[in-house]
Amino acid sequence: MPTITPCLWVVGDVDEVISYYSGVFAVEAEGRMPDGSLMTATVTIEGQRFMLLKGGPQPFTFSEAVSFYVSCEGQAEVDRYWDYLTADGGEESQCGWLKDRFGMSWQIVPREFEAMMRGDPEKVQQMIQAMFQMKKLDIAGLQAAYNGA
Repeated sequence: MPTITPCLWVVGDVDEVISYYSGVFAVEAEGRMPDGSLMTATVTIEGQRFMLLKGGPQPFTFSEAVSFYVSCEGQAEVDRYWDYLTADGGEESQCGWLKDRFGMSWQIVPREFEAMMRGDPEKVQQMIQAMFQMKKLDIAGLQAAYNGA
């Protein structure tokens, strides 16, 4: 069975990207050239392999068409990822979405939301309406909406 590894085009310093994501995720990197530089690196972030490719001068950017979904355990974990990834040039969006300082889109979603999504369809609609008003997802607010409060 072939292995599929997403390749991310990095405009700038691959070491900077690795250092940045190492600040919030468990990251392992390999692929240094003999002079210590990185043209490509294979990184494993929370068990998922990625290839980082130091691109040329082309102004390629990421778009929302590709995002990384982070399933979080509790509000504290949501807050930790959200705060880290929106700091230093990151941007908040709606409904649990954000862009980090490199322009990569992330969905920061509590597992409690995932569980409620499998519940009563009317309650799910109430919760979704509340979610539309949020940037970072707030578990207490989502649960209150789900419960009709």
